[in-house]
Amino acid sequence: MSGEVSFDVVSEFDAMELRNALDQVRREAGQRFDFRGATVDIEQGKDEIVLLTDDDFRAAAIKDMILSKAVRRGLSLKIFDWGPVEPAGGMKVRQKIGLRMGLPDDLAKRITKMIRDEFPKVKSQIQGDAVRVSGKSKDDLQRVITRLRGLDEVVELQFQNYR
Repeated sequence: MSGEVSFDVVSEFDAMELRNALDQVRREAGQRFDFRGATVDIEQGKDEIVLLTDDDFRAAAIKDMILSKAVRRGLSLKIFDWGPVEPAGGMKVRQKIGLRMGLPDDLAKRITKMIRDEFPKVKSQIQGDAVRVSGKSKDDLQRVITRLRGLDEVVELQFQNYR
């Protein structure tokens, strides 16, 4: 087998699992005693979640519930980019929670530079918000994956299309 083998380094999450986790948070907030009569509005957009509630205490409690439900659903906590709690008028507070999807450009450049420096037999190239890593030996690619798993970054890395 003299062909090249490759894989993609990406940063994604399952949007359906996130929606299910947010539905569980809504249900739990409706049943909890400390949220009786309180406003809890969670809206999920394509790249952010908007939380509207009565005060900072409830916003912190909802944050804890979102984190615990996300972990139970197998989502990484690195996908959330928690914004500040801001006044929203009408005695309410709003918090915008960004959703990290895709590799940021600076991280993709650092990954390709690290691969180029540490693994001379392996090629890497940036393709949109992913990095394609290819080489002749599967063992070299396994070493690259092991090295990338050791990185401590702001996004969760996944490895797809291993062929």
